[in-house]
Amino acid sequence: MYNLKKEIYFKIIFIISILSLTSAYFIEYILGYQPCNLCLIERIPYGLGILLVILYYILKKSEQFIVLLLIIIFTFSLIISFYHFGIEQGFFKESPVCKIISNSDILSKEELLKQLQVKTVSCKDVTFRVFGFSLTTLNIIISIIMLILSIKIFRKNEKFKK
Repeated sequence: MYNLKKEIYFKIIFIISILSLTSAYFIEYILGYQPCNLCLIERIPYGLGILLVILYYILKKSEQFIVLLLIIIFTFSLIISFYHFGIEQGFFKESPVCKIISNSDILSKEELLKQLQVKTVSCKDVTFRVFGFSLTTLNIIISIIMLILSIKIFRKNEKFKK
C-alpha cells in the first residue's frame, strides 16, 4: 500500500511539473507574453522535478537521494517565488538578475540595435494573470503543493525511518 501511495505522489509531481512548464511556454510563445528573468528561473525546478521523477523510475536504488533533491528543489522554488512576489508587491528592490538582457557580449551595431528593440520585462511588472493572481502567486501555491508532496513521499518511505 505504501508503494502505491508513493507512486501516486511521484506521478502527481511529474504531471504538475509538465503542466506548469507547458503552461509557461504556452503563455510565452502562443499568447505572446514575455517573461521576466525571475520567471525563467522559476521554471528550472519543474524541469529538474521531471528529470528526477524519471530518474526515480529508472534508478529505484537512489530513491532517498532523489526525494531529498526534490525537497531541496521545491524549497528553492518556493524561496525564489516568494522573493519574486516581494518584488512585485514592492517589498524588495528589483534584483540585478531582472536587468540582465543576455549573457552574450554585444559586438556590432546591428546586435546592439536588436538588443535595444527587445523589450525587457521588469520583474515587478505583472503582465499576465489567472483568476486575478499573478503567475508568481500561482507558482508559490504550486511550489508549496510540490514541497508537501515531496515531504509526504519522504515520510511514507520505510527506508527513511531507519
